[in-house]
Amino acid sequence: EVDMVPAWAEEYMAREAEALALSWYDTLTVPGLLQTEAYARAVLGCRVPFVGEEKIERQTAHRIQRQRILTRPVPPTLSFIVWEAALRDRIGGVEVYREQLRHLRACADQPTVSLQVLPLGVTAHAGLNGPFTLLETPEFQHLAYSETQRGSFLVRDPNEVSILSQKYAMLRSQALNVTETKDLLDRLLGET
Repeated sequence: EVDMVPAWAEEYMAREAEALALSWYDTLTVPGLLQTEAYARAVLGCRVPFVGEEKIERQTAHRIQRQRILTRPVPPTLSFIVWEAALRDRIGGVEVYREQLRHLRACADQPTVSLQVLPLGVTAHAGLNGPFTLLETPEFQHLAYSETQRGSFLVRDPNEVSILSQKYAMLRSQALNVTETKDLLDRLLGET
């Protein structure tokens, strides 16, 4: 579907499916690979202009299909950093939110997943230019991917990828560690 997946996104998704490692920083929503079906549907339904139920269902199914990499016989090494604001919004309502938090908490216990929350109120923040993903291919090539309001970019330039890698490394040190992140998710689950 041409209007559904722009060329860069299509290439990125092909690379994602075979990646050795993924490092994903997200700010406004839970990363797509960790979304429940109901949450993904709610997020896609928030888009303006509204694209219609049929297209939302196709996009939701596509997003959930991408998650198959989590259950590959040898899954990629996955690192996620999510801004706490994304975990505070209740996109889709309380039930969808609660299910999404439970799913995140389960993902956080998977041996190939490192999930960290960048807390609200930090005094330094390496991710102010917005979300991005780093990817290592089976050929050990390093790529980056970024989506903006009006498009997406696959970054191949080693210098640009290096800059984003440095940002990601800094974000990991500024975020809660994996244990603190699990504690925060448990706390949020207790509040719902």
